[in-house]
Amino acid sequence: ARHATAGVPGRAQAALEILIEMVGNQAKAIVHNEKSRKFVAPLALTVFIWVFLMNSMDFLPVDLLPTLWRTMSGDPHAYLRVVPTADLNGSLGLSIGVLLLCFFYGIKVKGLGGWIHELFTAPFGNHPLLYLPNLAMQIIEYLAKTVSHGMRLFGNMYAGELLFLLIALMGMAAPSMSSIGGPLIWLGHVITGSMWALFHIFIVVLQAFIFMMLTLVYIGQAHDSH
Repeated sequence: ARHATAGVPGRAQAALEILIEMVGNQAKAIVHNEKSRKFVAPLALTVFIWVFLMNSMDFLPVDLLPTLWRTMSGDPHAYLRVVPTADLNGSLGLSIGVLLLCFFYGIKVKGLGGWIHELFTAPFGNHPLLYLPNLAMQIIEYLAKTVSHGMRLFGNMYAGELLFLLIALMGMAAPSMSSIGGPLIWLGHVITGSMWALFHIFIVVLQAFIFMMLTLVYIGQAHDSH
């Protein structure tokens, strides 16, 4: 029986193959340069898995790693943020990395001269009086895309982390309540915590998918001429 099923992919392999195919199809639809896709498609897959795993750290008990860190460091006031994407430094760091890749592919596809020329001639047209407005609009566009790319991920994960903390406070408050109020608020803590944890699974996957898709879109736009 073992030999008969040796060539049949398991669930993990099947899920990975589905994920790779999905990312590959998205990359093919958005990034039309076949040579670029050889790097961009694996990059998009890496971004999705990386962001998904960082988001998934939100499922750990909110005080587990901070407590371990305080115990190991010997400092009762030691501070630890567990979810990297719930920190603006982490999410903006990822989006800035995507911005640098957009610069790289813009220069690679159009040449340094063509890329600089586009900065001064798009979107309003090639006229000396429009050079500065064009440059200003290009800078605003790059900044807006980068900030919104990182802030979207940060905002969703930070809000989710705050809700987990608020729900956890319900359980901590239960022992100090009256004989009736204590069990009720503890029950509310269990129910709302379970419901939010289940819904947060969807948010964790969705935010990783959105970040990956925007990465593909922005790099795809870097290949287009205006």
